[in-house]
Amino acid sequence: MTITENQNDTTMVLQIEGRLDTTTAPQLEARLKDCVQYCKVLILDLKDVNYISSSGLRVVLLAHKLMEGIGGKMTVRNPSDFCLQVLQATGMESVLSIVKS
Repeated sequence: MTITENQNDTTMVLQIEGRLDTTTAPQLEARLKDCVQYCKVLILDLKDVNYISSSGLRVVLLAHKLMEGIGGKMTVRNPSDFCLQVLQATGMESVLSIVKS
């Protein structure tokens, strides 16, 4: 998994590429816990995530909760077809803010 960061003032975009699973989720979790210290808007771009497991979903939900906890906002942007299917199947589509452009 590769994480590319792009920050503009208090907005952080994390573009994730590859697999978001048991082995890679801790890397994203550590990065998210750092982001909440200085951003108010977090965008997770999942267009290049070709697989997401329950561990990956847990980290995405954690990001949502962390941002809510500081009065911020988290958005999932451009989820890949696979990610979108998983988000829909798990009911997370109704919990998360998902933007498809």
